[in-house]
Amino acid sequence: MSTSPSLSGADQAEEGADRTEHGAAAVRVGALVPLTRPGWTEAGRHLLAGLSLAVAEVNGAGGIGGRPLELLVRDTAADPERAAAAVDELAGLGVAAVVGEYHSVVARSAATRADALGVPYLCSSAVLDALTEQPTEWVARLAPAQTRGWRIYADFLLGQGRNRIAVATQPSVYWASGTRILRDHLAARGGTVVELDANELTPQVLCDALVDHGATALLLLVGQPEPAAPIVRAVRSDRRLAELLVGAPAGQPEFAEWDALLGEDGAGIPFLRYLPERLGPLGERVGKELREQLGAAPSFVAFEGWDTVTVLAEVLRSHGTDRAAIAGAWPHVVVEGTRGTIRFSRTPGIGVLQWAWPPVQVVDRDPAETDRFRILHTG
Repeated sequence: MSTSPSLSGADQAEEGADRTEHGAAAVRVGALVPLTRPGWTEAGRHLLAGLSLAVAEVNGAGGIGGRPLELLVRDTAADPERAAAAVDELAGLGVAAVVGEYHSVVARSAATRADALGVPYLCSSAVLDALTEQPTEWVARLAPAQTRGWRIYADFLLGQGRNRIAVATQPSVYWASGTRILRDHLAARGGTVVELDANELTPQVLCDALVDHGATALLLLVGQPEPAAPIVRAVRSDRRLAELLVGAPAGQPEFAEWDALLGEDGAGIPFLRYLPERLGPLGERVGKELREQLGAAPSFVAFEGWDTVTVLAEVLRSHGTDRAAIAGAWPHVVVEGTRGTIRFSRTPGIGVLQWAWPPVQVVDRDPAETDRFRILHTG
């Protein structure tokens, strides 16, 4: 597996030789993963673990018609331009398809470029509704659309009696989209949303604003560890905000880094997670192997990675490696994944082929045992 961000012509030739000297030419698949800052590197590590485990299983079962599956990994570092350039490079290397990515804005850039080049792209973990500007046959997605997940989160807030919502946010298409979804959904049910600019306000000034607005919940629509962790510490230490619910719908508390940074302060902060209440036998088996590989409990992102390669492998086996044939197969996919039966369809308002019903949970870290998660709400 190649993990370099780019390959020279000599490196490409060497890699091509490596994949043919031991037998049939490999079926190449490009993988976009955030492995360096400012990307959420722990998410990238989990995504890559899932992708890699599934590739190993495919090859252990005979590959794609006797040809090994080869993953060409490119680090996006959460940079949309870098992701687009990686799609260009991977297309030139002859990949059958591109998979992966965690960050929505980065995945949008990759999807746009894949659509323009006619390269199938199976997006693993990004949720932004507008993954492409126009409907496309080339892109399919496993993660639930942001509208669905964040509406479920808004319903959870209302169920907790939290209807005066403040969002600490930073400039981003993703955060702006999330704010709009929350505002529209809550306004129709008597709730309000006020925006607080996390780039302009210090954590202490932000706490003052929360008091002034009478907020009953603060949602962290910001990056982590900065500025999310300082904001959490400031809120937790402010006695005026003792009854305030702090939430993070984008999933910052999912990863061990959050617990290491914040400990008890980071517990009791609800976030979205895309897992069923109980994994079936396949999910349990894959989860155990991912835990061994990661040395820690796998996040939902690791399961998304495994499901991505498993779905693509089935398409490659049944429809071949021609790019147009792969893209044409998305509507016909029916694959048992770790989190349910995966099939793609057209969803109103979504321009890509979408797994319409991935499981959605609202969970938090248990204050009594911060490495344990509590399921608070399902949708």
